[in-house]
Amino acid sequence: MSLMMDGETAGTGRKENNNTPYEYLQGRREGGLILVCDHAGNAFPEGADQLGLANAQLERHIAYDIGAAAVTRQLSKHLQVPAILSRYSRLFIDLNRSADDPTLVMRLSDGAVVPGNIGLSKADIKRRIADYYEPYHETVDRCIDQAIEAGRPPVLFSVHSFTDRWKGQKRPWHATVLWDRDPRVPCPLIAELRKDTDLVIGENVPYTGELKGDSMYRHGTQRGIAHALIEIRQDLIRSEAGQQEWAERLARILKKFLSDKQNKALLHRVRYYGSHADDPIRTGILTDNRKETTNMAEIDPKLATEIEAAAFRRLVSHLRERGEVQNIDLMNLAGFCRNCLSNWYREAAADRGLELSKEMSREIVYGMSYDEWKDRHQTEASGDQLKKFAETQAQNGH
Repeated sequence: MSLMMDGETAGTGRKENNNTPYEYLQGRREGGLILVCDHAGNAFPEGADQLGLANAQLERHIAYDIGAAAVTRQLSKHLQVPAILSRYSRLFIDLNRSADDPTLVMRLSDGAVVPGNIGLSKADIKRRIADYYEPYHETVDRCIDQAIEAGRPPVLFSVHSFTDRWKGQKRPWHATVLWDRDPRVPCPLIAELRKDTDLVIGENVPYTGELKGDSMYRHGTQRGIAHALIEIRQDLIRSEAGQQEWAERLARILKKFLSDKQNKALLHRVRYYGSHADDPIRTGILTDNRKETTNMAEIDPKLATEIEAAAFRRLVSHLRERGEVQNIDLMNLAGFCRNCLSNWYREAAADRGLELSKEMSREIVYGMSYDEWKDRHQTEASGDQLKKFAETQAQNGH
C-alpha cells in the first residue's frame, strides 16, 4: 500500500501549512479513485480580511459548499483513497471555473456584494491564480500522474452541495449527478442511487456538467480520466449524521462498481470522449450553468434540445441496467435495439463532423465494449425468437 508521508503535498515532498491553498488527505495511490472538493473551505488567506464580509456571510452557500468537505473526508477514510480539498473560500477564487471565466472572482454573489473583490486589477487576479488556483490544480494533476505511474489510471470523483431552496421553492432532488460526454462513472452511479426509491436523483440539474474549463473538464475530460461530479442537497448534509449517511452511501456504491471486474478495464483506462462544451454547434447555445433554474412559460427549441439529450441519457442508463433484456427481443417488440441506438448516435455525430467508430459508439450505449456485454449478458436466441425476428424483418422490407 502506497501512502503519502504525513502532511506531505502530493508528489512534491513539500509540507503543507496553513498558507497552503488546499488540504491533501492521504490514500492509496493504486486505489483507483481520487476525490476532489473544489468548494470545501470558507477561510481566507492571511491579510485578505475576509474580503470585507461579515461572519454571517461566510456561513452561506456563497462562501463554500456546506457539508461537502465532511462527506469528502469520510469518503477518503472509508475507501482509503487520496482527496484534495480547497482551503479557501470560493469568493476569494473559484477553483471550479476556468482561469478566464468572468465568475472566477465574484464581485456580487446571490445578493451579497464582496467588497474585497471590487476594483481588483488584472494583475491582482493573476496573483491569486498563481498563488492559490494553480497550486490546487497542479496537485490534482500530480495525484493523477502518480496513480497512472502506479499502473492504474484513476477515477476522479468530485463532491459538491447545492442549496435546498431557491427563490422560496424547495428543490426536489436529494442529490444530482453532473456529467458531460464520458458515461463510465455517471451512468452506473445514477443507476445505483436510483435503486433507493426514497431518493430523488437528478441529472445535470440545477447545474450542468458541460462547463468548459471547470475542474472535471480540466482533469477528467481533457485527460481522458473517468469522472463524475455529485451535488448533494445541503440540508441533508448540514449535520454530522447526514454527512455520515451520505459518505457511507457513496462509499458503498463507489466500492461496488469500482471492484466489479467487468468495470475495471473500462474505468481504469485513458479514454477521450470529448466535451459538449467544445461542440461548435452548441457553443453559445447552452444556458449559463451558473444560473439557477427558473420556471418558463414555454420551452424554446434550444432548451428542448437539452431536454431531449437528457432523455436519451436516461434511456441509455435504463438499457444498461436491464442487461437481461436481449437485443433480439427489443427488435421483435419495438423494431430497434441497442445496436440501432449506437448507429443513430454515430450517424448524428457524423452529421456534425465528428467521426466515431462503430466500437466507440457501441461502448457509449452499452457502457462497455460490445464483446464484453455479449460475454456478460447475451444468451443464445431461441427458435421462436429467431422466427419472430425473421417475420419482423420481412414485414419491414429487410
